[in-house]
This record gives sequence, structure tokens and C-alpha cells, in this order.
Amino acid sequence: MEKNSKIYIAGHKGLVGSSILRTLKTKGYKNLITRSHKELDLMRQARVEDFFKQERPEYVFLVAGKVGGILANDTYPAEFIYNNIMMEANIIHSSYLSGVTKLLFLGSSCIYPRDCPQPMKEEHLLSGYLEKTNEPYAIAKIAGIKMCQSFNRQYGTNFISGMPTNLYGPNDNFDLESSHVIPALVRKFHEAKSLMEKEGHSEVVIWGTGIPRREFLYVDDLSEACIFLMENYNENEIINIGTGDDLTIQELCGIIKNIVDYKGEIIFDPSKPDGTPKKLLDITKIKFLGWAPSVDMTNGLKKTYEWYIQNK
Repeated sequence: MEKNSKIYIAGHKGLVGSSILRTLKTKGYKNLITRSHKELDLMRQARVEDFFKQERPEYVFLVAGKVGGILANDTYPAEFIYNNIMMEANIIHSSYLSGVTKLLFLGSSCIYPRDCPQPMKEEHLLSGYLEKTNEPYAIAKIAGIKMCQSFNRQYGTNFISGMPTNLYGPNDNFDLESSHVIPALVRKFHEAKSLMEKEGHSEVVIWGTGIPRREFLYVDDLSEACIFLMENYNENEIINIGTGDDLTIQELCGIIKNIVDYKGEIIFDPSKPDGTPKKLLDITKIKFLGWAPSVDMTNGLKKTYEWYIQNK
């Protein structure tokens, strides 16, 4: 990409899209295209095609989508599969029709089988059954991957797919019914701290046993990785984006508890689902190309909590 290249960020108001937009601006890219949902409904094929005909972007970061944690996936499975497939299909097809130079489709580590060997390698895709709690979302992401690969094979496009691990950071969704684990925990601990200061006692109830292990990537590190891949990666196969390290949900709660300075009790509810027992990406491929994350977990969580306090 050149500094004056015409770049469209699909989903620029979300956690990932806002970070990519911020990072591109910091790096001196000025010809950036964005549209809010009110301005452009990405699930409407004709409107998306008209947008691409009019704007003619050269590069596309496809990071728009409906996302959420276990509760949201379990409550709205039809929306997760329909909304994501429609957005992906419309943008990928319109990118082909309008002659986009390169597109980056952002998937998710949930595309890998529930009982996948650890750490998860790119070749493990479609090698086993998916985790039931987020299967509709995972299938939608797999469809996006296969669309990119199929368009590359048939039309010679350059549509690449990156698979990030669990993400967190500024501008995340902190709604307790639809958020992922870190923003939900940050809000729960903060509100429990406030309650304890008022009433002298409080508790934080966590879904599951706390035993599952998860890998987390600070969103600005992901943005750097996405721009790095757009400039350095042109293969048809997917590529993982993560840290290569994981921790238990119990350990994560301990870090957040300390950052928030919460003094109350933590209760784990084993009657609620744990989800996948362990999710850790093998990042050998992207590290070999020359990229590695730079923000450690504690500092990333501190930045996330600071943003939440300022914007809640």
C-alpha cells in the first residue's frame, strides 16, 4: 500500500476497525474510506455494489461483523450466521467486481475444531467438529475464508485471510449480554468495586469453572499485524495472528481484580458452560514473516480499563 492508496475499512466503528483506522492514520495513510451502518447497510447487496462502483477502493480491510461472547452466540445464533455471511459475501463479491487490488478478511480462532491439537495450526481447519456454543459464527467465518480462496482460484484475486485469537482493548463492547470475556470481566469487577465501596460487600460471579485456557491479543497489536499482512502476505492459505501464550480464566480474573483494585469475592459457576477447554494459536508462520506482538497482557488490560473508566 502507498500512503495515498484508497483504503476502505469495513466496520470502522468496532473494536478492530476503529483500531485499524487509528493505526493507519498514525502511519500517514490519508485516503481512507469509511461508512457507518446508517450510511451503508452491508447486508444489502445492491447498496454494497453501488458503493464499490462509486468509491473504487484499492485495498479493503474486511473486519465488519456481528460479534459476541458465549451468551450472545447462544441467544442469537441465526443473526450470527446470517448477518456475517451476508456482509462477507457482499463485500468480497463487490471487491472482485470493482477490481480491488487486495482484500484482508479477518476470521477468528473459533474456526478451529473444539478438540483441536494445541497450539492450533492453520492446517487444522476443518479437521474436526466445531465448539457448539459458537458454531454458527464459526461457520460464517469459514464461509468467508472459503469465499476468498475460491475467488483467488477462479478469478486470480488477492484476497487473504487472517485468523486472530481473542481480542480486547479500547472501544470494545462492554455490554454484559453481548460482550466477550475481557470487557465483561472489566465491567463486572468495576461495578462490584463500586458496590463494595457503598455497601461494604460484593461478589463477582464468573461463568464456568475458570479452568479453560485462553489466549488474548491487544487490539492495536492486531491492527499492526493486519497492516503488516496487507503489505507482506499474498498466499491463499489462512494465517494465524496471536501471542503464542495463554492463561486460565482464573488467572485472567486475578489480573483484572488487581488492576481494578477490587477487594471482594470471586465465585465461579460450574453450572454455566466453559466453552472450548483450550484455545492457543500456533503463530510460527507470521513470526517467520517478521511480525510479533508488542503489548503484554497486564499493560494491555490497564489501557483497556483506563479507556472504560473514561468512556463508560
